[in-house]
Amino acid sequence: MKPPANAQRIVSLVPSLTEALFDLGLGPSVVGVTDWCVHPAAGVADLAKVGGTKNPSIARVLELRPDLVIANREENRERDVERLRAAGVPVWVTYPRTVAEGVALVRELAQLGAPAERAQPLIRELETALEQARAARPGRPTPVFCAIWKHPWMAVGADTYADDLLALCGGRNVFAHRRERRYPIVSDAEIAAAQPEVILLPDEPYAFGACDVAEVAALATPASAAGRIHCIDGTLISWYGPRIARALAEVGALLGENAPGSEPG
Repeated sequence: MKPPANAQRIVSLVPSLTEALFDLGLGPSVVGVTDWCVHPAAGVADLAKVGGTKNPSIARVLELRPDLVIANREENRERDVERLRAAGVPVWVTYPRTVAEGVALVRELAQLGAPAERAQPLIRELETALEQARAARPGRPTPVFCAIWKHPWMAVGADTYADDLLALCGGRNVFAHRRERRYPIVSDAEIAAAQPEVILLPDEPYAFGACDVAEVAALATPASAAGRIHCIDGTLISWYGPRIARALAEVGALLGENAPGSEPG
Protein backbone atom coordinates (compact mmCIF):
# COMPACT_ATOMS: atom_id res chain seq x y z
CA MET A 1 0.00 0.00 0.00
CA LYS A 2 0.95 3.61 -0.44
CA PRO A 3 0.91 5.18 3.04
CA PRO A 4 -1.34 8.20 3.50
CA ALA A 5 0.44 11.55 3.54
CA ASN A 6 0.31 13.55 6.75
CA ALA A 7 -0.91 10.67 8.92
CA GLN A 8 -2.00 12.19 12.21
CA ARG A 9 -2.23 9.08 14.42
CA ILE A 10 0.47 6.47 13.82
CA VAL A 11 1.00 3.21 15.67
CA SER A 12 4.44 1.69 15.01
CA LEU A 13 4.97 -2.04 15.47
CA VAL A 14 8.61 -1.83 14.33
CA PRO A 15 11.23 -0.60 16.85
CA SER A 16 13.71 0.68 14.25
CA LEU A 17 10.99 2.59 12.42
CA THR A 18 9.71 4.10 15.65
CA GLU A 19 13.17 5.61 16.10
CA ALA A 20 13.13 6.76 12.46
CA LEU A 21 9.78 8.51 12.88
CA PHE A 22 11.12 10.51 15.81
CA ASP A 23 14.39 11.35 14.07
CA LEU A 24 12.39 12.61 11.09
CA GLY A 25 10.38 14.92 13.35
CA LEU A 26 7.21 12.83 13.19
CA GLY A 27 7.16 11.97 16.87
CA PRO A 28 4.07 14.11 17.59
CA SER A 29 2.06 11.88 15.23
CA VAL A 30 3.02 8.63 16.99
CA VAL A 31 0.30 7.54 19.43
CA GLY A 32 1.34 3.95 20.15
CA VAL A 33 4.36 1.64 20.01
CA THR A 34 5.40 -1.86 21.03
CA ASP A 35 7.10 -2.82 24.27
CA TRP A 36 10.30 -3.26 22.26
CA CYS A 37 10.24 0.29 20.90
CA VAL A 38 12.77 1.75 23.34
CA HIS A 39 14.41 4.48 21.24
CA PRO A 40 14.33 7.40 21.60
CA ALA A 41 13.83 6.70 25.30
CA ALA A 42 12.40 10.10 26.15
CA GLY A 43 10.14 10.12 23.12
CA VAL A 44 8.50 6.76 23.73
CA ALA A 45 8.40 6.87 27.54
CA ASP A 46 4.85 8.16 27.83
CA LEU A 47 3.38 6.62 24.70
CA ALA A 48 0.75 3.89 24.83
CA LYS A 49 2.27 0.40 24.60
CA VAL A 50 0.41 -2.19 22.56
CA GLY A 51 2.40 -5.32 23.46
CA GLY A 52 5.19 -7.14 21.67
CA THR A 53 6.07 -7.16 18.00
CA LYS A 54 4.86 -10.77 17.72
CA ASN A 55 1.83 -10.45 20.00
CA PRO A 56 0.39 -6.92 19.89
CA SER A 57 -2.99 -6.31 21.43
CA ILE A 58 -5.26 -5.64 18.47
CA ALA A 59 -7.88 -4.22 20.83
CA ARG A 60 -5.37 -1.78 22.27
CA VAL A 61 -4.26 -0.69 18.80
CA LEU A 62 -7.87 -0.06 17.78
CA GLU A 63 -8.51 1.96 20.96
CA LEU A 64 -5.81 4.39 19.78
CA ARG A 65 -7.81 5.11 16.58
CA PRO A 66 -4.76 5.09 14.27
CA ASP A 67 -5.00 6.31 10.71
CA LEU A 68 -1.86 4.29 9.97
CA VAL A 69 -0.15 1.25 11.49
CA ILE A 70 3.43 0.56 10.39
CA ALA A 71 4.48 -3.09 10.40
CA ASN A 72 7.23 -5.28 8.98
CA ARG A 73 6.86 -8.59 7.19
CA GLU A 74 9.63 -10.26 9.17
CA GLU A 75 9.01 -8.75 12.60
CA ASN A 76 5.21 -8.87 12.74
CA ARG A 77 2.69 -11.64 12.10
CA GLU A 78 0.56 -11.66 8.98
CA ARG A 79 -2.54 -12.59 10.98
CA ASP A 80 -2.23 -9.45 13.09
CA VAL A 81 -1.90 -7.33 9.97
CA GLU A 82 -4.99 -8.97 8.48
CA ARG A 83 -7.03 -8.45 11.67
CA LEU A 84 -6.18 -4.75 11.67
CA ARG A 85 -7.04 -4.37 8.01
CA ALA A 86 -10.32 -6.21 8.56
CA ALA A 87 -11.14 -3.61 11.20
CA GLY A 88 -10.59 -0.87 8.61
CA VAL A 89 -7.13 0.27 9.74
CA PRO A 90 -4.57 1.07 7.00
CA VAL A 91 -1.45 -1.05 7.60
CA TRP A 92 1.81 -0.31 5.81
CA VAL A 93 3.89 -3.50 5.73
CA THR A 94 7.56 -2.73 5.16
CA TYR A 95 10.22 -5.26 4.12
CA PRO A 96 13.67 -3.80 3.34
CA ARG A 97 16.18 -6.53 2.50
CA THR A 98 19.07 -4.29 1.48
CA VAL A 99 20.66 -1.20 2.95
CA ALA A 100 19.59 0.78 -0.11
CA GLU A 101 16.00 -0.28 0.54
CA GLY A 102 16.44 0.82 4.15
CA VAL A 103 17.51 4.28 3.01
CA ALA A 104 14.60 4.42 0.56
CA LEU A 105 12.24 3.49 3.40
CA VAL A 106 13.43 6.48 5.42
CA ARG A 107 12.65 8.69 2.41
CA GLU A 108 9.17 7.15 2.23
CA LEU A 109 8.59 7.69 5.96
CA ALA A 110 9.48 11.35 5.47
CA GLN A 111 6.56 11.62 3.05
CA LEU A 112 4.19 11.12 5.97
CA GLY A 113 4.64 14.82 6.68
CA ALA A 114 8.13 15.14 8.14
CA PRO A 115 9.40 18.73 8.36
CA ALA A 116 12.06 19.30 5.69
CA GLU A 117 14.53 20.77 8.17
CA ARG A 118 14.59 17.44 10.04
CA ALA A 119 14.19 15.01 7.16
CA GLN A 120 16.59 16.37 4.56
CA PRO A 121 19.80 16.32 6.67
CA LEU A 122 19.07 12.77 7.87
CA ILE A 123 18.35 11.48 4.38
CA ARG A 124 21.49 13.15 3.02
CA GLU A 125 23.57 11.57 5.78
CA LEU A 126 22.25 8.09 4.98
CA GLU A 127 22.62 8.50 1.22
CA THR A 128 26.20 9.74 1.62
CA ALA A 129 27.10 6.85 3.93
CA LEU A 130 25.66 4.38 1.42
CA GLU A 131 27.59 5.91 -1.48
CA GLN A 132 30.84 5.91 0.50
CA ALA A 133 30.39 2.29 1.57
CA ARG A 134 29.81 1.22 -2.04
CA ALA A 135 32.92 3.07 -3.17
CA ALA A 136 35.08 1.60 -0.41
CA ARG A 137 34.19 -2.08 -0.88
CA PRO A 138 37.44 -4.07 -1.12
CA GLY A 139 38.43 -6.33 -3.99
CA ARG A 140 38.70 -9.24 -1.56
CA PRO A 141 35.84 -9.33 0.95
CA THR A 142 36.49 -10.62 4.45
CA PRO A 143 34.84 -13.98 5.26
CA VAL A 144 32.51 -13.34 8.21
CA PHE A 145 30.18 -15.39 10.38
CA CYS A 146 27.45 -13.32 12.01
CA ALA A 147 25.37 -15.23 14.53
CA ILE A 148 21.84 -14.27 15.49
CA TRP A 149 20.90 -17.10 17.88
CA LYS A 150 22.27 -19.94 19.97
CA HIS A 151 20.84 -23.31 21.08
CA PRO A 152 21.03 -23.97 18.21
CA TRP A 153 23.47 -21.64 16.52
CA MET A 154 21.75 -19.63 13.79
CA ALA A 155 23.51 -17.44 11.26
CA VAL A 156 22.59 -14.49 9.10
CA GLY A 157 21.49 -15.91 5.76
CA ALA A 158 21.15 -14.65 2.21
CA ASP A 159 18.46 -12.22 1.04
CA THR A 160 18.39 -10.42 4.37
CA TYR A 161 19.11 -6.85 5.38
CA ALA A 162 21.97 -8.03 7.59
CA ASP A 163 23.58 -10.00 4.76
CA ASP A 164 23.54 -6.95 2.49
CA LEU A 165 24.96 -4.78 5.28
CA LEU A 166 27.85 -7.20 5.77
CA ALA A 167 28.58 -7.15 2.04
CA LEU A 168 28.53 -3.33 1.92
CA CYS A 169 30.91 -3.28 4.87
CA GLY A 170 33.44 -5.43 2.99
CA GLY A 171 32.35 -8.83 4.23
CA ARG A 172 31.53 -12.15 2.62
CA ASN A 173 28.88 -13.99 4.60
CA VAL A 174 30.22 -17.54 4.92
CA PHE A 175 26.70 -18.96 5.22
CA ALA A 176 25.05 -17.01 2.39
CA HIS A 177 25.02 -20.21 0.31
CA ARG A 178 22.67 -21.89 2.78
CA ARG A 179 19.33 -21.21 1.13
CA GLU A 180 17.12 -23.70 3.00
CA ARG A 181 15.99 -20.92 5.34
CA ARG A 182 16.63 -17.21 5.82
CA TYR A 183 18.60 -17.79 9.02
CA PRO A 184 20.27 -21.21 8.71
CA ILE A 185 21.01 -23.45 11.66
CA VAL A 186 24.73 -24.24 11.87
CA SER A 187 26.90 -26.50 14.01
CA ASP A 188 30.27 -25.91 15.64
CA ALA A 189 31.82 -28.11 12.96
CA GLU A 190 30.20 -26.09 10.17
CA ILE A 191 31.39 -22.82 11.69
CA ALA A 192 34.93 -24.16 11.85
CA ALA A 193 34.73 -25.54 8.30
CA ALA A 194 33.55 -22.15 6.97
CA GLN A 195 36.83 -20.59 8.18
CA PRO A 196 35.53 -17.09 8.97
CA GLU A 197 38.18 -14.44 9.46
CA VAL A 198 35.79 -12.36 11.58
CA ILE A 199 32.99 -13.52 13.88
CA LEU A 200 30.30 -11.06 14.97
CA LEU A 201 28.08 -11.74 17.99
CA PRO A 202 25.27 -9.16 18.22
CA ASP A 203 23.50 -8.54 21.53
CA GLU A 204 20.04 -8.99 19.98
CA PRO A 205 17.86 -10.92 19.37
CA TYR A 206 20.12 -13.25 21.39
CA ALA A 207 22.21 -11.57 24.06
CA PHE A 208 25.66 -12.92 23.20
CA GLY A 209 28.36 -12.22 25.75
CA ALA A 210 31.81 -13.18 27.04
CA CYS A 211 31.08 -16.89 27.45
CA ASP A 212 29.98 -17.09 23.81
CA VAL A 213 33.16 -15.33 22.68
CA ALA A 214 35.16 -17.94 24.58
CA GLU A 215 33.15 -20.77 23.02
CA VAL A 216 33.70 -19.72 19.40
CA ALA A 217 37.30 -18.79 20.18
CA ALA A 218 37.88 -22.48 20.91
CA LEU A 219 37.01 -23.35 17.30
CA ALA A 220 39.86 -23.63 14.79
CA THR A 221 39.14 -20.58 12.63
CA PRO A 222 41.21 -17.66 11.37
CA ALA A 223 38.96 -15.40 13.46
CA SER A 224 39.96 -17.30 16.60
CA ALA A 225 43.65 -17.26 15.73
CA ALA A 226 43.64 -13.50 15.11
CA GLY A 227 41.33 -12.63 17.99
CA ARG A 228 38.77 -11.12 15.61
CA ILE A 229 35.66 -12.14 17.52
CA HIS A 230 33.49 -9.19 18.43
CA CYS A 231 30.39 -8.69 20.54
CA ILE A 232 28.50 -5.84 18.88
CA ASP A 233 25.41 -3.71 19.26
CA GLY A 234 22.75 -5.82 17.56
CA THR A 235 20.87 -2.79 16.25
CA LEU A 236 23.78 -2.14 13.87
CA ILE A 237 22.96 -5.35 12.03
CA SER A 238 19.18 -5.26 12.04
CA TRP A 239 17.85 -1.71 12.54
CA TYR A 240 17.29 -0.08 9.17
CA GLY A 241 16.77 3.66 9.62
CA PRO A 242 18.79 6.41 11.30
CA ARG A 243 21.44 3.91 12.48
CA ILE A 244 22.51 2.98 8.95
CA ALA A 245 25.38 5.46 8.76
CA ARG A 246 26.77 4.37 12.13
CA ALA A 247 26.34 0.70 11.21
CA LEU A 248 28.27 1.05 7.95
CA ALA A 249 31.10 2.85 9.74
CA GLU A 250 31.41 0.57 12.78
CA VAL A 251 30.84 -2.80 11.13
CA GLY A 252 33.03 -1.71 8.22
CA ALA A 253 35.83 -0.93 10.67
CA LEU A 254 35.58 -4.41 12.20
CA LEU A 255 35.73 -6.12 8.81
CA GLY A 256 38.59 -4.02 7.44
CA GLU A 257 41.94 -5.65 6.79
CA ASN A 258 43.66 -3.55 9.46
CA ALA A 259 41.00 -4.02 12.11
CA PRO A 260 42.41 -4.94 15.51
CA GLY A 261 41.75 -8.27 17.19
CA SER A 262 39.24 -8.55 20.01
CA GLU A 263 39.66 -9.26 23.63
CA PRO A 264 37.27 -12.04 24.68
CA GLY A 265 34.41 -10.40 26.56
